[in-house]
Amino acid sequence: MTRREMAALAAGLPLAAQEKRPRRKMPLYRAKSAQGENLDNASLHGKVGLIQLWATWCGYCRRDQPIVEKLAEEYRKQGLVVVAVNVGESRATVEKYLKENPRPGVKLVLSEDTTLPGLIAPQGFPFYVLLDKEGMVAGVQAGSGGEPSLREMLSEVGLGN
Repeated sequence: MTRREMAALAAGLPLAAQEKRPRRKMPLYRAKSAQGENLDNASLHGKVGLIQLWATWCGYCRRDQPIVEKLAEEYRKQGLVVVAVNVGESRATVEKYLKENPRPGVKLVLSEDTTLPGLIAPQGFPFYVLLDKEGMVAGVQAGSGGEPSLREMLSEVGLGN
């Protein structure tokens, strides 16, 4: 059993992607990035979406940050879009954090500017949802598994093969 599978089990999540069950459609969502870009199911259609729910106080999120940004850059030309959703923190807190820890290559979203945290309802951070090019949920990962785990998840949609 992989780390991703163990994390999903620990969080009480279904192992849909790991058990190769049919993918399910991502519920309708909306988000507005810190850059002013409107994001929703239609705007990511035809692209691979990696949604990361994170918090500035989360040590595992901080550890994953450079990995996520590296993968965003590596697979950008293959259609990967990373949406990094900060959950439950004020705009001032996030802006202060980002001055010292910029997040290049990802679309930053605050929880006040999106419906994603309510739809996904993470029990911990970081929490990842992978969407295929048709907007179907291709995988989830609860917790940090590091670069190998994220690469394994991205392989589910043909990235990194």
